[in-house]
Amino acid sequence: MTGIEDIVVQTPRSATWRVHTDRSMWVGGVRGLMLQALHPLAMRGVWQNSNFQQDPFGRLRRTADFVGRVTFGSPEEAAEAGRRVRAIHKALRVRDPDTGRTHRVDDPELLLWVHCAEVSSYLEVVRRGGLGLSERQADRYLAEQRRSASYVGLHPEDVPGTCAEMAAYFKRVRPALRVTPEAASTVRFLLWPRLPDGLGALAAGKPAYFPFGALCYYSLPGWARRMYGVLPEVPDGVVTAALRAFRLAMNSLPEPVHDRAFMPATRAMLRASRKRLGAAGYDVSKGHKGLTDPRRWPSPAGRPSGGKGRSESP
Repeated sequence: MTGIEDIVVQTPRSATWRVHTDRSMWVGGVRGLMLQALHPLAMRGVWQNSNFQQDPFGRLRRTADFVGRVTFGSPEEAAEAGRRVRAIHKALRVRDPDTGRTHRVDDPELLLWVHCAEVSSYLEVVRRGGLGLSERQADRYLAEQRRSASYVGLHPEDVPGTCAEMAAYFKRVRPALRVTPEAASTVRFLLWPRLPDGLGALAAGKPAYFPFGALCYYSLPGWARRMYGVLPEVPDGVVTAALRAFRLAMNSLPEPVHDRAFMPATRAMLRASRKRLGAAGYDVSKGHKGLTDPRRWPSPAGRPSGGKGRSESP
């Protein structure tokens, strides 16, 4: 008999599912980019090997695709995504102008920094935005993310698997962080990005992006904001209230509307995932996010316990 683990990488019962279906993940994603930029070598690796300056949203969407595949995709899709990422990283190098040395982009320390900056941003933003996760559930999320780290080439045992371990990691790595010219340029760009080619029609709405970029910046740890010093400080309560309002607004969007932000291939993967889950007895009428409700899980008899049917969301 086929188990849920054969259908999706993370099950609806996982802490990862609760975090990754939360729409405040978009803030967490940009926050993660801002945090990652504080590692000089990691930032230069991005600067020297990508078109990030021209298309930061493309990088964010590619990251969203990877996260989606190793959360909602099939084990085969997740493994293929990992192989693709590892192959790209293996071929890339980064030159450190401070030392003249050349480093591999898939250096474990660099991969670990990128992973920790990313998943800690997701977790901290969704919790601050109002997702009710206990400390035990937060630890469980980080432990589950060790599996995602393995797809990019890290050994799970080398990756922080609890909130305490994550805090200890950041304490250890902070002395190596600094604001390079590339990092300063990146955070300014993320606050006021240049629209990529083909999206010029959105230029009129660009001023509306700044509040979102500022929210991402203000959600950074205080020590990171002090390093950047780009915007004046505001009370923490204001930031928390803004995150809660953003989360409430985004989570109210129907899933088909929200999913338009993803690349076409990601949307196709999500549709296939819903079909597999529906065939396994889950009630997917409210999409992936709806499956945070246990009443939409299969009953022992194999039917959705809420009795609402299994039709896929459009």
